[in-house]
Order: sequence, then C-alpha cells, then structure tokens
Amino acid sequence: MDQCKTCNKPLTVIIDWDEEADDSDQSGVSLENEVPDSVELQYAYEMTQCPCCSKDVLNHAASEEEQILCNVKNEGGLQEGFDILPILREESYLKAFPEERKARAFLEFCAAGDVGAILDLVKGREDEDEESSMNPSGNPEGAAKPIDVLRYQDPLGSLDTGLHVAIRNGQEDVVWLLLLLASSLEPHRFPSDVTQPAEILGAVREDQTGKVDVRVLENAERRTAEQLAQKLGGKWESWSADGLLKPVWDGILPIVFKEMAPSSS
Repeated sequence: MDQCKTCNKPLTVIIDWDEEADDSDQSGVSLENEVPDSVELQYAYEMTQCPCCSKDVLNHAASEEEQILCNVKNEGGLQEGFDILPILREESYLKAFPEERKARAFLEFCAAGDVGAILDLVKGREDEDEESSMNPSGNPEGAAKPIDVLRYQDPLGSLDTGLHVAIRNGQEDVVWLLLLLASSLEPHRFPSDVTQPAEILGAVREDQTGKVDVRVLENAERRTAEQLAQKLGGKWESWSADGLLKPVWDGILPIVFKEMAPSSS
C-alpha cells in the first residue's frame, strides 16, 4: 500500500457507505472500510494535503505552476512524474457541478477531433432539451438551465470554448463543424467536402437568430478563436486571411471606437 513520503503512514481514506444501507453486510463485516487512497480517489479530501498528516504534497515547478507528481501504473505501463493535480481538480469540480460533465466531455472530443462523438453528444443534448420543453414539471423552478455545450467555456482551462480547443489542437474538421453548428458563417463559405459528410452524419444547422456566434467568445487571455489562430499561425494563417474565424455580433462586425484626441482649444 502507498505511504506518505512525510509521515510514512498508509494513504487511506474512510468510506462511509449509503446511510440507508445496513450497518453490516450478511457476513457481519462492517461496511465502514479503509481502502488504499490510490484506488478510491473519488472520495474527496483536501487534494493538496496528505490525508494522514495534512502535510502539503504540492510540487512547485520552475514556472511556479502547482503540481502533484506521482508514478502511475496501469495497463499502459509505468508513467513516472505524472501530474495528477489537473485530474483531481476536475473531479472535485465535477462533484460540485455534475451537470457540466457532458460539456467537459465535449471539450475532450474537440481536442481529439472526434466529430462523431461531438454530434452524438449534441444531438443527445437536443433530445434532452426537447423532453424538458414538453414536460415543464421535469425542470422545477430554480433548477439549473441546460448548458449550451457548443458555447461552453472551460472554467478550469482559461475559459476556452470548443472552438479554441479545436484550434489549439489542430483539429480542422472540428472547427468546420462548430462553425456550421454555432456560428453565422454564410452557407456558401463551407466547402462541399465539409457539408456533404456533415449531412450524412446528421449535422443540421439551427436558426442562429438570438444566439451568440461562437467566434465572438473570448477566453481568459481576452483572445477570440481568430486571435488564437493568428497567434498559432501555420495551417491557421489561411483561415485568418479568409476571415472564416472573424467575430460577428448578430451579423454585424464590431465597431472599434478610437480615443478622441484632446481639443486644441
């Protein structure tokens, strides 16, 4: 069993089973158990502290970025120096906001270029929204509104949208799909080798009236998807030059107001 490098005690957490369950199983064994901490990460504790001695387990990289480095052994073999902190933070966040789990899966699909999975998720979300609209009692007052995954901004990843993520990971097919589903880009701008497969896969553009064009959304660095593409260059240079990623507000290009020069009087 793994041990804390500071106090040398076994890294375990206590699992409290469902309160409605019996205090013991049929064999009379108590249902309160100690399990290896490395196995049962879903039982939350202070993620940056040892659960036994409460010592800080953070590693500080040269960039001053916080890390929790560990050795991971699974079916893929041994991976040393793996930073598990982002995973712990995401799981902790999703325990607090479970309704965002599909939206975060959407971002992963955008990064991987999995167009089919994106469409399945989006169509599944549309079916859920339709059921909610047909059954108002299913969405009681005060309940969280369904998340628009196409325009979801990652609170754990610099507020990137799926469009930012796709550009950052070089996924051109995903960028075309998101422009089709979540922007007001004119239909004639889409090449036939994009629209025809999209139609076969069931990608249908809804009326975008009153919806935010995904190209408008900025991440935490105040960059739109177009500005990110311009920064990255390479294959995205032609996209920027063609204006495919240019932000549009309700079909009208934004107006930039220049600061007026002081009067000479």
